[in-house]
Amino acid sequence: MNELIIELTEINPREFFGLQNSNIQLLKKYFPKLKIVARGSKMKVYGDEDMLEEFDLRLNMLLDHFAKYNKLDENVIERVLTSESKEDYETSAISGETLVHGVGGRLIKAQTANQRKLVESSNKNDMVFAIGPAGTGKTYTGVALAVKALKEKQVRRIILTRPAVEAGENLGFLPGDLKEKLDPYMQPLYDALRDMIPAEKLESFIEKGIIQIAPMAFMRGRTLDNAFVILDEAQNTTRAQMKMFLTRMGKNAKFIITGDPGQIDLPRRVTSGLKEALLVLKNIQGIGMIYLDDKDVIRHKLVKKVIAAYKEIEHRNE
Repeated sequence: MNELIIELTEINPREFFGLQNSNIQLLKKYFPKLKIVARGSKMKVYGDEDMLEEFDLRLNMLLDHFAKYNKLDENVIERVLTSESKEDYETSAISGETLVHGVGGRLIKAQTANQRKLVESSNKNDMVFAIGPAGTGKTYTGVALAVKALKEKQVRRIILTRPAVEAGENLGFLPGDLKEKLDPYMQPLYDALRDMIPAEKLESFIEKGIIQIAPMAFMRGRTLDNAFVILDEAQNTTRAQMKMFLTRMGKNAKFIITGDPGQIDLPRRVTSGLKEALLVLKNIQGIGMIYLDDKDVIRHKLVKKVIAAYKEIEHRNE
């Protein structure tokens, strides 16, 4: 049996190995045929020579990532261990910087490789599609980019919109006027903003129209100049709605369109505007398309397992 000895010299072994050696346990899961022993600052690995070479390569990728970001978690380890190339998980240092200093001094930054790719793509393109399942941080990262642009005076206003498709519920039966009916539906956008802008200031921005949160129908006929615009839940737009929205783009505008093609609430036989746009616009220069996946989920770890379970059922039914 071959042996590989790795000594951690310039990083804190306890942080790299994880709480109660949790990161080592994850490595064992991906390399079940190797015996991995971590003690002090040393790691000893026993097994087949080819497998040890692969382990050494992946471990060095993890060490490089840790040296750069001083952080290692389950998502990072999983992505590094399953990536075909460095480009799949590594991004520029700029995309990993703090986007916004949020409420209470909270540092808000892109947490995963694909979220950082979303930041990079938004810096390069005026229109970006961010596609992925629930919990991957696509909307939250988009809102952070919008708040950053507003704070740095790159734009004069933020416009957040969603198509008011009733996901198995009927808005007409809810009490109150239109705003009271729609506010709960727009809640995820308010939640993100409340993390990033103090309550009084946010209220003032909304009153002055500097931040606008409205259903998609309110976009018709407008030209959106000097604005950072986010269309959320875009999988629930029709072809006509998507075309209408995309053609609202005015001078000095940034658009981010987020959605999950796996959660369409439109009636049967109605084509999703998002699905069509991804096909129609894929070769247009200046439009970025970033795909997030279950490795980007930053909610409770069970969310990732729920997504995987449903994905399996969907594949079976195809």
